[in-house]
Amino acid sequence: MNLHSLLCARAEDDRPIHVVIIGAGKFGTMFISQVRRTPGMHLLGVADLSVDRAKAALTETGWPKEQVSARSAAKALADGTTFVTDDGEALINAGGVDVVIEATGVVEAGVRHALAAFERGRHVVMVNVEADALCGPLLAEKAKAAGVVYSMAYGDQPALIHEQVDWARSCGFEVVAAGKGTLYMPEFHASTPDTVWDHYGLSAERAKKSGMNAKMFNSFLDGTKSGIEMAAVSNACGLTPAPGGLVFPACEVDEIASVLIPETDGGCLHHGGQVEVISSRHENGEDVERNLRWGVYVTFKAPSDYVERCFSDYGLITDESGKYTALWRPYHLIGLELGVSVAYAGLLKQSTGCARDFRADVVATAKRDLKSGEMLDGEGGFTVWGRLMLAVDSLSLGAVPIGLAHGLKLKKSLRQGNIVTWSDVELAGNVSGSLAYTLRREMEGTIKPTIGVSKRDAKQSPEDMKAREE
Repeated sequence: MNLHSLLCARAEDDRPIHVVIIGAGKFGTMFISQVRRTPGMHLLGVADLSVDRAKAALTETGWPKEQVSARSAAKALADGTTFVTDDGEALINAGGVDVVIEATGVVEAGVRHALAAFERGRHVVMVNVEADALCGPLLAEKAKAAGVVYSMAYGDQPALIHEQVDWARSCGFEVVAAGKGTLYMPEFHASTPDTVWDHYGLSAERAKKSGMNAKMFNSFLDGTKSGIEMAAVSNACGLTPAPGGLVFPACEVDEIASVLIPETDGGCLHHGGQVEVISSRHENGEDVERNLRWGVYVTFKAPSDYVERCFSDYGLITDESGKYTALWRPYHLIGLELGVSVAYAGLLKQSTGCARDFRADVVATAKRDLKSGEMLDGEGGFTVWGRLMLAVDSLSLGAVPIGLAHGLKLKKSLRQGNIVTWSDVELAGNVSGSLAYTLRREMEGTIKPTIGVSKRDAKQSPEDMKAREE
């Protein structure tokens, strides 16, 4: 609650938090726009494979030319300027760095940069939720062993959900569900980079001119990003997905306390303590009037009749019974809020959420009928989307995580909706030789999955989900 005063004190003492960011995309640029206005923080460096893009991010957000150092990170540390480079690992190793922000969005790069930062004693704020969903529990363990912080990125929805869950539990409430809103329709699972812009109301030419990445935007639309983000929340908050994955119920914000509760009490949840994503569009194609498309929520339960009366006394929106209510935040500001995580790590040596166990996973699922010999093209592509499921079921099936489902050749044909398993693909050297693959296999061998819901209680078993073509 006192971050700003602590930052001001660091500024007055001329002891700013020295932070570097790797990845100057939209998220990174939004942070860059705010860090220069934040007391007690020094953006020591920006790394991007395109130095021109990194420089453009600084220019676009109003950084004066004299603030950008062209010489070295050492000079930037000495005179308070910002060094720009295409070498992320060199920036991690530069003297004086306190916090590393990993914002590349590339799984392999995220894992590599995180491990390098831990080795150098740097705190890591992991914007790269794709890497976190793949092997975040093990990265968190390695950070702890190194005595540094590994953190979700505040401003991104998973960290904001974590904050709401933590608030509810700190107040003594039982968390029933938590998650976010999004635009969802069942047919979106088949969306490809060629069809994605129609759903956003844009032409391909307009999107290209605006620098918008079709695969990235498609991963938001086809359900993959929702699965990835809810896996991160599940592993950080001890909440579990439904056995069949995300349901995407459509409801208005005033209905959250009635819909995002267990089926046994009139809601849609398989169980209490579930992660779930709310759709901003009904199945008939009509948009929900008061939707939560850009926001996050938590539902929680009154532990006593007295607390139920308190809910009523203070005007909380509840379900019919009066025992369930909800708190929501309508928007998230992405990189504009990222400084909160940097401050928590740099000042308090705390995270704004990180994986605590291996509870949920995101697995590659066929977007269409796939033929033997086809190559998988990963997140947001033409062949697969990422389905959220229990980690114990993912490992039991031998499912291919969505973060590794690229550059793999199918050995057999798969029907639309089938989960891709390691037995279905040829393990190519570009995958098996990657650091991300190595770390994932290490995690599978050292961290036992947390069982959230018994398979006996599942409406859809892993065998049903696999639905193998004979």
